[in-house]
This record gives sequence, C-alpha cells and structure tokens, in this order.
Amino acid sequence: MPVRGRVDIDERFCKGCELCVEVCPQEVLALDTESLTSKGYHPVKLTAEIGCTGCAVCAIVCPEAAITVYRELARAAAVPG
Repeated sequence: MPVRGRVDIDERFCKGCELCVEVCPQEVLALDTESLTSKGYHPVKLTAEIGCTGCAVCAIVCPEAAITVYRELARAAAVPG
C-alpha cells in the first residue's frame, strides 16, 4: 500500500530558511513568496497534496520545530471474495 503524508507548517515559527525544501526527497515543499509571516519571513508551504510520503525529514531538519508531519496508510481496495 502506498503511504501518504501531510505536512503542517506553523508559520509563527517558520523563518524561511529552506532547509526543509533542500532535503525533501519528494520535492513537494517550496517558499511561499507571495505571503509573509507576522515576523516578515516568507514561510514554506506544501506545493502538492499528492506526493508527500510522510518521511518527516523536513521536520527533523527544521531548526525552529515549525513542521509537523502526519503519515497514513492508504486504504486498499476491497477484494471481492
């Protein structure tokens, strides 16, 4: 079964250092250059809903602990039987 992940980025803590963007093996994170946090940083955002595997490498390298990763197994199709 394919694994699917979801990333939550707490913009109160994200300083836009892009460490998570650099290490993401699925390349689904990018700086949001169209918004600013309350502290004046461009936060990171998830660019593709499909593609994140929930590996959590981004959360591990985040120096501000601004990233939470949720991982879930995709449901298998019912097999008639």
